[in-house]
Amino acid sequence: MEGMLRHCLREHLEATTGFFEENAGEIIKASQVIIHALQRGGKLLVCGNGGSAADAQHMAGELVNRFLKERRPLAAVALSTDTSVITSIGNDYGFEYIFEKQVRAIGRQGDVLMVISTSGNSPNCVRAVEASKEMGISTIGLLGRDGGVLRKMVDLPLIVRVTSTPRAQEVHILTIHVICQLIEEGIFGEKN
Repeated sequence: MEGMLRHCLREHLEATTGFFEENAGEIIKASQVIIHALQRGGKLLVCGNGGSAADAQHMAGELVNRFLKERRPLAAVALSTDTSVITSIGNDYGFEYIFEKQVRAIGRQGDVLMVISTSGNSPNCVRAVEASKEMGISTIGLLGRDGGVLRKMVDLPLIVRVTSTPRAQEVHILTIHVICQLIEEGIFGEKN
């Protein structure tokens, strides 16, 4: 067990270090895109499946409530939270439409969509990005593996280049925390 623990920690550190060294500039850009949208009355839409759905909810919670600063709420919506909407769309049209229909309903030009996918191939995330492109919504992908099909679809791909889903998810949540902190600093600076 101790060997497995050390192996997991080594993989985690390698994934984290490699990602942040490769993507520091892109993480700052992603934060600036979101800041720009929020300052102009737009919102952040976030979606993903499974653990990535939980990460989407986590990010929305940090922005709507607060991350580190006492400040006004920021407009962020996790598209994975409304079970009535998700199940009605899934039942009537199919699971691949659950995020697209929500983007079309509440998304507006000037908003930002962040898709979180450890494979980069989630069909419902792909459809959400396609709808966003049609609507003039900026897109960011927090992805894993080689970025999948979403790598070339989103405006700004952030790719954790590992095949291990747990390691990718660990880097994703750290990235979300870093982006939230950059957003708070970028909008509120030293003011509370």
